[in-house]
Amino acid sequence: MERMLQPGRSVRTLGWSVICFLLLPVLVIFPISVTDRRFLSMPQHGISFEHYANLFTSPDWLGSIGQSLVIGIVSSAIAVTAGTLCAIGCWRLSSRAGEIVRGLMLVPIVVPTIVYAIGIYRFWVDLRLLDTYTGVILVHAVTGVPYVVITVSTALAGFDQRLEQAARNLGASMPQTLWRVVLPSILPGVVSGAIFAFIQSWDELVIVLFIASRAIFTLPRRIWDGINEHLDPTMAAVAAILILLSALLLVVDLSIRRKREG
Repeated sequence: MERMLQPGRSVRTLGWSVICFLLLPVLVIFPISVTDRRFLSMPQHGISFEHYANLFTSPDWLGSIGQSLVIGIVSSAIAVTAGTLCAIGCWRLSSRAGEIVRGLMLVPIVVPTIVYAIGIYRFWVDLRLLDTYTGVILVHAVTGVPYVVITVSTALAGFDQRLEQAARNLGASMPQTLWRVVLPSILPGVVSGAIFAFIQSWDELVIVLFIASRAIFTLPRRIWDGINEHLDPTMAAVAAILILLSALLLVVDLSIRRKREG
């Protein structure tokens, strides 16, 4: 019996080892963010919150946070609208054409980011969208659409089409059916897509480095420049807040899903 249980223990040990390997580098950020030293290091004589104070009093850091927040919200709204409509359209087609369109929508996250960034840069030069809010928002919206298409398509896979047919038989128009029957049923998928699209926009760096220069200075770009110039522990404070924000959004997503399932 002990020999039979040994493989199960080995699998659990391996699983926990992988989890620790993934999480420990992330958790190290938190003690570094409260270091009492002037560079990225563990606290030496005690903890200090001066780097958090610097984050919330520095015009540069606050400006980058504001830019990332505005870009993330607007691009996520565009991505949710376009991605949801695309997923519903592919779902209604229920044919090979729908699968092809759905596959094309995944191109922005399948193609290597550096390759996609080079293409966007050349395209944005012709459209004169370099270093503009419009250009950055559109790019973030396009790269956020695949996440919405995936989550909404997954939600539509479990949708009972008889509800739509019943609504149409009762005299509801197509827009009314989508708004009052389909969307409420797939709301968890839409919310999940919005959360992932926002997180993707909030963390995106490579494309911004190509298409932005002076006017647009998002939070990831501010961190990148800080790494190149000097290792300010304020970057660790920013990273800690980003981790907590991402974790909070994922908890909200799980809570909404559980409420809908309950």
